[in-house]
Amino acid sequence: MSKTVSVILCGGAGTRLWPVSRSAYPKPFIRLPDGRSLLQHAFERAAGSQIGDVLLVTNREYYFQARDEVGFPDRTSDDRRVHFLLEPEGRNTAAAIALASHWAASTLGSDAVLLVLPADHLIGDRQSFAQAARDAVSIAREGQLVTFGVVPDAPETGYGYIETGEPLHGLPGARVKRFVEKPDLARAEAFVAGGRHLWNSGMFCFRADAMLAALSRHAPELASAARSCWHASATKPASIRTGDFDYALEIDAATFALIESTSIDYAVMEKHDAVAVVRARFDWSDIGSWNALSGLTEADGHGNRVLGDAALVDVADSFIHSEHRLVAALGLSNMLIVDTPDALLVAHRDRAQEVKRIVQQLESRGHEASRHHRTVHRPWGTYTVLDEGPGFKIKRIAVKPGASLSLQMHHHRSEHWVVVSGEASVVNGDASLTVLSNESTYIPARHKHMLANHGKDPLVIIEVQTGAYLGEDDIVRFEDRYGRVPA
Repeated sequence: MSKTVSVILCGGAGTRLWPVSRSAYPKPFIRLPDGRSLLQHAFERAAGSQIGDVLLVTNREYYFQARDEVGFPDRTSDDRRVHFLLEPEGRNTAAAIALASHWAASTLGSDAVLLVLPADHLIGDRQSFAQAARDAVSIAREGQLVTFGVVPDAPETGYGYIETGEPLHGLPGARVKRFVEKPDLARAEAFVAGGRHLWNSGMFCFRADAMLAALSRHAPELASAARSCWHASATKPASIRTGDFDYALEIDAATFALIESTSIDYAVMEKHDAVAVVRARFDWSDIGSWNALSGLTEADGHGNRVLGDAALVDVADSFIHSEHRLVAALGLSNMLIVDTPDALLVAHRDRAQEVKRIVQQLESRGHEASRHHRTVHRPWGTYTVLDEGPGFKIKRIAVKPGASLSLQMHHHRSEHWVVVSGEASVVNGDASLTVLSNESTYIPARHKHMLANHGKDPLVIIEVQTGAYLGEDDIVRFEDRYGRVPA
């Protein structure tokens, strides 16, 4: 019998969930009220479905964070492995699915079945999901492309729909009659009342050879570019070293950039004549806005939903999210208030879908808040900007056990390091030294230096930068275990 693999697509900026979701810390990584990320939920759902190994397709920049989210070493609790396919940039779902299909055909066989799941969906009923996944696999083994249609519980205008056709003969699904773009309210109400239309969930199941053949038929230029990209990637030496177990394959950047950026719906699903749909009766949300995310928090007697510390007087039907400080509100109704250390969102709940317009404006201005939080994740840990001004910047740097920063140099700034906890192994020019808690060292500008944590506990230091220019791009790397030294 053909092998199976669960494919998790982990990308997308999630601009409607700014300021928590940002391009360097996108929607799949944000924490839900239960303390887990959307990616962790998706991974647990995929592993629990018993559909083979897990292939996580994500941006190279997110690799180490994604690996931390799903656990290390790279395997699930029942010994199914986790593999990573690393994109140099986002080019929509058609490119990601094409490369995942090539990976599966090469690794597992051309008749391997892929169950494709976005990382930013939330499904509570895992038992019903697992059954729907098994139904989809049984249909996909017959050569059909399968999508999941969620039974609608409201006339939602923010989703596309699938109109179902005749039931499949001897299989647990139906033919897809057509895909329907996001409707207006009147059409959405008619769809729900008629019972033939389902929400298009963006989840798929298919054999690798069936998808590659469909791409060649309906999007031949894309298919050819993806095929060339796969050949270039499969023969490319790995530049990421992660330890004894390394299941990450980097996609070749030059050939990947030549693949058309489009969705798999437009490229294949809406054109193909052998598409089936499994009727999914589980709860489902794509967490596409703050209104959707707020629904995960229980409302108080005034209809307010609060995450964090808040003092509310005469406030009703509002959502307040505060990460670090008290939010006080007076005399408000139907509002969104999302407070992070470096950015505050205040909006009417009816305008929740338009938050992406703010991100677009920030991007046009080159504003850092469109991309990074004050706490920035790196392969070795995190740094948090505590304060900055003309000629200085203060950071809290946390280095994971066994991790190290690159051997590097700065042209324009010097750095003072004070160890708060842990034990720092430091290269400072020609000297190698150990710096303990409550000790410090000074790194002059243009000195090669490196910071490592060889201990079993986290290393925390305070870094004080001084100089005429303190931008993050003032860094020259000479050696780096995470493959960040330019060729």
